[in-house]
Amino acid sequence: MRAARSANQLRSTRVALLVWTVLILIFLYLPIALIVIFSFNDSALNIIWRGFTTRWYAAVFHDAPLMLALRNSAMIATATTIGATFLGTLGAWLLHRYGFPARRALMALIFFPMIVPEIIMGVSLLLLFSATGIGLGFGTVICAHITFCFPFVMVAVAARLEGLDPSLEEAAIDLGATPIGAFLRVIVPYLMPSIIAGALMAFTLSIDEFVVTYFTASAASVTLPLKIYGLIKPGLTPAINALSTLLIVATIVLVGVGEFARRLSSGSTTIK
Repeated sequence: MRAARSANQLRSTRVALLVWTVLILIFLYLPIALIVIFSFNDSALNIIWRGFTTRWYAAVFHDAPLMLALRNSAMIATATTIGATFLGTLGAWLLHRYGFPARRALMALIFFPMIVPEIIMGVSLLLLFSATGIGLGFGTVICAHITFCFPFVMVAVAARLEGLDPSLEEAAIDLGATPIGAFLRVIVPYLMPSIIAGALMAFTLSIDEFVVTYFTASAASVTLPLKIYGLIKPGLTPAINALSTLLIVATIVLVGVGEFARRLSSGSTTIK
């Protein structure tokens, strides 16, 4: 009897967890599904369904200011990804390779941008640029984005370095490689899955960033999030839904390509 009661309780718990999980997934993905559905709405009023159309996608590509903002975001995100990946990978390797007394304190300072509120970072960077006489523009936005993106790359690379066999570098040097050559030809291929993951994270964070960009951008360097924020003030239109759908598709494709590259790189660096 007691065993049957325990089995019923376990079954009820599993059902409750399943229902809870389904509700959470619906809560998370239903708004995204509605954005995709209403991007094909023939009505300019976003809450009334008039019929199916794809004209809003054409409207997105014919909107010159919107395309300019998209180009700005892509350029800033690409530059940020390159800078953050380089600094994050190099910083993680140096902290792993060379130990010193202040290592933990330095790591805490490096990871501080990950936890500080974005509005504080945005205001502080604005004050810094103003105090040093640096005009706002693409350079300030890229610098600001690299500041809060490269710690995420460091975390990903540092986690991969925890499983690194020190004998790999030693063997490469014994075979005639220089320290830099051993790093580029042995360590970097080993770290490539985490480097790819960190780069994708940096690109996503950069292209999606709003608060820090708001404080560090100029009128000529308006990014897509800032442009969308200005467009939705009068009301959300199906054109914004169409643009959001395109970004969702691009994100899925990017994640798929990154996962394929990660698996390919991980397979090629497996030590047999």
